[in-house]
Amino acid sequence: MFANLTRGLEFQSTALVLRAERQRVIASNIANADTPGYVARDLDFKEAMKNATGAGSGAQAGGTGALTHARHMALGGATAGGAPSLAYAVQTQPSADGNSVDLDRERANFVDNAVHYEATLRFINGHAKTMLSAIQGQ
Repeated sequence: MFANLTRGLEFQSTALVLRAERQRVIASNIANADTPGYVARDLDFKEAMKNATGAGSGAQAGGTGALTHARHMALGGATAGGAPSLAYAVQTQPSADGNSVDLDRERANFVDNAVHYEATLRFINGHAKTMLSAIQGQ
């Protein structure tokens, strides 16, 4: 019975960890916006959630992700440490120094991810308060 109460919380906690990792990657991209030759990275949240929850086990047979474009590179599944794999962001504005960071896109991704992170935190807090209220009989 306790497993039924915490199942939704486990999903949200996994989402929170992945959102935090994506925020770290985006912040790294922004920090390296002026680094010559730096290639922007990103985490595909949807694919990482599928892999983390076990829903994507059939989609990544053999450890390679489905390629959606002929010029995409197969990066494999999760890394050895269990962290989700990172993909290279598509360069939208060519630069002379080889840096592929688009600050406008990165800032938008950062804010979007921060909003989702906050929403996940609020859901977890609300779930905990509801469980505490039920335990206390209020």
